[in-house]
Amino acid sequence: MSRPMVRATAVIPQGVRPTRLPQPGETPEREMPRWQRPGPVRTTLRYVVLWALAAFFLMPVYVLIVTSFKNPADVSVTRIWELPTSLSFDNFGAVLPKLSSGFRNSLALSIPASLISALLGCANGFVLSKFRFPLSNVVFPLILFGIFVPYQAVIIPVSQTMTGLGLRGSGDATGGLLGLMLIHIIYGLPITTLIFRNHFVSLPDALLESARLDGAGVLRTWVDLAVPLAKPAFAVAVIWQFTSTWNDFMFGAMMTNRDSWPVTIALNNVAGGQSVPFGQAMAGALLVSLPTLAIYVLLGRFFMRGLLAGTLQER
Repeated sequence: MSRPMVRATAVIPQGVRPTRLPQPGETPEREMPRWQRPGPVRTTLRYVVLWALAAFFLMPVYVLIVTSFKNPADVSVTRIWELPTSLSFDNFGAVLPKLSSGFRNSLALSIPASLISALLGCANGFVLSKFRFPLSNVVFPLILFGIFVPYQAVIIPVSQTMTGLGLRGSGDATGGLLGLMLIHIIYGLPITTLIFRNHFVSLPDALLESARLDGAGVLRTWVDLAVPLAKPAFAVAVIWQFTSTWNDFMFGAMMTNRDSWPVTIALNNVAGGQSVPFGQAMAGALLVSLPTLAIYVLLGRFFMRGLLAGTLQER
């Protein structure tokens, strides 16, 4: 005759805090050197230093926002730190028409460039992390070498190549935006490939074996298995590519004509005259920074997960 099983349940008395056990690899507090042990004075000092550094680095943001919302008559270099006497949107109304075409051009450039570069980097990272082929150990370092090539080193050959292909300035039906998009897609492949390779390294090989047993080939496995599992890596790649493409000035000035100028050139023209309208320049800079800020807000929760992918594997 079987006996009923009795499940033991630990009851913690009220007012008694359970002892926190150290995690694997974590040094217990009592074994730490005295100077490393957390204390109220040390913790307070740490937070004071961190808040002071944060305030120091946010000073330009304060000036940007305060000056943007000042009345144009109240904007001056000597009163740049003062709060506005009244909330005014005149600077935004004056600068927005000057940036509208640049916004359209930059959006038409940055969104496809970031998505296409992320998809190509996803395919490269998946193949380089999970498949072995001749010279695979050589291909990946060669791709990564592109990260260390500065823009200034390739601007002349890129300019000559795009001119020869008819993708620069007036020779292109898009005013050079198509060639500029191609430059950013190619220039972003090394970093997106690295991001996705680090992500797919942590993908269990058993998943690939299961897909192979179900009759899926490499392309089907990538589409149905790898891409849906790579959302954090996509967030990192899209944030990186969108930010770098949106903030580009040098290639935009080299590749596009007046009608296709990206927003960075339009913003430079606002602040590049003989008399600088500081209110409009600050308002324009605030407007230009909003799309990248929105990308970080929307995809930020995936950002750290994507950066740390592949670095916390059990050996």
